[in-house]
Amino acid sequence: MPDSANAPFAGANALIFGGAKGIGKAVALEWARRGARLAVADIDEAAAKETAAEIAAAGGTAVGLGANVLQDESVAAATAAAEAALGEIDILMNNVGSMLNGHPEDIPMAEWHRIMEINYFSVVRGVQGFLPKFLARAPKNGRRGHIVNTASFAGLYPYAASRMPYAASKAAVISLSQNLALYLEPQGIRVTCLMPGPVMTGVLDTMTSWTPDCPMRGPGAELDLMLPDDVAVTLSDGMRDGQVLIPSDPTAWDIVRRWADSPDAFIRGKIDDFARGDVGRPQVSDAVKARLAQAGAQ
Repeated sequence: MPDSANAPFAGANALIFGGAKGIGKAVALEWARRGARLAVADIDEAAAKETAAEIAAAGGTAVGLGANVLQDESVAAATAAAEAALGEIDILMNNVGSMLNGHPEDIPMAEWHRIMEINYFSVVRGVQGFLPKFLARAPKNGRRGHIVNTASFAGLYPYAASRMPYAASKAAVISLSQNLALYLEPQGIRVTCLMPGPVMTGVLDTMTSWTPDCPMRGPGAELDLMLPDDVAVTLSDGMRDGQVLIPSDPTAWDIVRRWADSPDAFIRGKIDDFARGDVGRPQVSDAVKARLAQAGAQ
């Protein structure tokens, strides 16, 4: 495996759908620092252009684009614009997502469809758009392409009973990514699935709750709330090292082992936790508090 901190990014062209804010923006900035040229695509075109300008101001190369990942023609247009600006795309990241909250009996069927369209089928749409390109071209610099999909701890082990459509869509992304790796890696195309745990992003600002006073169940009090730039470093290091599944916090694997030892006991333990009032809210470490305070003072 390559041991350079800049592999596989140096000289690569990357397109991130959902790259204007949160984790996507942090990843764009991190990949640019490691030598990639970025196409930042987002439904918020103004924010995408702002992120691209930030990369350019730091000495990198980037273009900001508008894209609606629910529309084939919009994804195709953003892809064409990215290729026109940068050349052939080496790394594709499907990072668009949406969240909701509520008991399943209160969530309209249309919302189940909407969440699956945004969180899962947007990934399928991105993959379908690039697979023919990646499979057809000759290997360059030892690779034909790299697909990165963003999932969640919610799809990795059971806890998100207050947002079942979200959890189901993220589980689908994890399954898709693992099976893509089985199919594509022997053909020289890398696949990575980022699985963020609790991360401080703006996703909750736009979240709809369909059940009044429904507490949102979290991944566990043993986890710390992370900042997007830390997640970006974890993802980039994992890609460098050849990982397929990359949790934002390796503690996730300890939790998954507990689940695997006895799924029934794990599920009943979660039921008991919730009955005691433990909704699995993550902790905010002193280090994160200090960094937030410093950022607020600047």
